[in-house]
Parts: sequence; C-alpha cells; structure tokens
Amino acid sequence: MPIKKDELHKMSDAEIVEETARLRDRLYTLRQQAVTEQLENNREPGNIRKDIARLLTEARTRELKTKETA
Repeated sequence: MPIKKDELHKMSDAEIVEETARLRDRLYTLRQQAVTEQLENNREPGNIRKDIARLLTEARTRELKTKETA
C-alpha cells in the first residue's frame, strides 16, 4: 500500500531515512524473486520505487526549507 502524503508529513527525518532503507531492502528482495520467477505481484516493485521517490522528495524538500530559513 503506497505511503500517503499526510503520513509522509508526520514522519520525522529519522523515520524517513529508516523507511527508505527498509523499502530499498524490500525492493532488492523483490528483484531476487523476479529473477527466480517467484514474484506474485508484478506491480509491487514499481509501487515500492514510487514510495522511495516520495520519501526522498520529502527529505529533499525539508532540506531545502531548512536552508531557506537559515
């Protein structure tokens, strides 16, 4: 299930980093399953890539906001 925007805004910076790492590990596992033809849902890797992009975008936005206010 994709990460929702309001959930993303509630996360702390540390939680974003932790969730990104967790999703990257999950994506690696799914790639391995795809190679061995054990993957059940072909859309899942794409959804996880999108979630990673959402997390990284939110992290970058926060970074730019802190630079802007400083």
